Amino acid sequence: MSETPSTTDPYEFLKIKLNPDGASLTRNYQEPHAPPEEQQAISKDLPLNPATNTSLRLYLPHPPPPSKIPLLIYIHGGGFILYHPSTIFFHYSCNSLSASLPAVVASVDYRLAPEHRLPAAYDDAIDAIKWAQAQAQNPAQSDPWLRDYVDFDKTFLMGSSAGGNIVYFAGLRALDLDLSPLNIRGILMNAPYFSGTQRSNSELRWVNDRILPLPANDLMWALSLPEGADRDHEYCNPTAADAVHGEKIGRLPMCFVNGYGGDPLVDKQRELAGLLKARGVHVDAHFVDDGFHAVELFDPEKAKALREKIKGFIHAATSKSTL
Repeated sequence: MSETPSTTDPYEFLKIKLNPDGASLTRNYQEPHAPPEEQQAISKDLPLNPATNTSLRLYLPHPPPPSKIPLLIYIHGGGFILYHPSTIFFHYSCNSLSASLPAVVASVDYRLAPEHRLPAAYDDAIDAIKWAQAQAQNPAQSDPWLRDYVDFDKTFLMGSSAGGNIVYFAGLRALDLDLSPLNIRGILMNAPYFSGTQRSNSELRWVNDRILPLPANDLMWALSLPEGADRDHEYCNPTAADAVHGEKIGRLPMCFVNGYGGDPLVDKQRELAGLLKARGVHVDAHFVDDGFHAVELFDPEKAKALREKIKGFIHAATSKSTL
């Protein structure tokens, strides 16, 4: 299948402008931000790492459950260059997720590219994991929401789109850390963001996709990958990551991969799921023919269906004595 040229201006589509320094963006999108508030869950903002000016938005079901519940460390999407936990669709998504699972959700405000290229976001995700470990180790000094309501033996990493990519690499890094008493039971990747220099069939099929047209996809990778890297870098191409990390991938906990047939990235998501299975990882893969990239942010029924899949995965992962 040959590539059909797109007339999309990726800067205009993404509502961004590259500043004269060539290393920072002016972001002009108008997505509203939601303050922490009481809905299905209550939420509040906490500092994460003062040195990097990162933070967390914490969600607790309201009213709180009588018994302790899992901790879900959540990483939002946005092609590594856009958005924040307070961006309204991510705020409401995490709020609903916390209430319905139920779980305490810690949504990470990680550093954005190109001001902070990869692996900065992976570093910030590890900071969030270490923060959770510190909360588990020091109950007398921990936040009361975590001390009183979280079962740290049931910790999960979850990300959507770019966040799905981030939790994959954070999960690999976490294998080298002693996180006791924290136990990462699973990694959930919803429509994870991967690509490659060779166009996949789904990228070519949806070259002018209304959510993720190919020029915008290419630009986000160009702004996010380390200087001089192309889309066959390990951070972008699942096959390259497999070659770099090898047998280590097989040590990952259970993985959840969710994708939609109308997503330009779906072929790479299937490739990732296949590579994980080939390494011996227990993979819970869900691919449907309909839907599009980030559809759960726009379609309440798709959001509900995704939450039910996540709930089933967490139940399966926490029902196992060892992983």
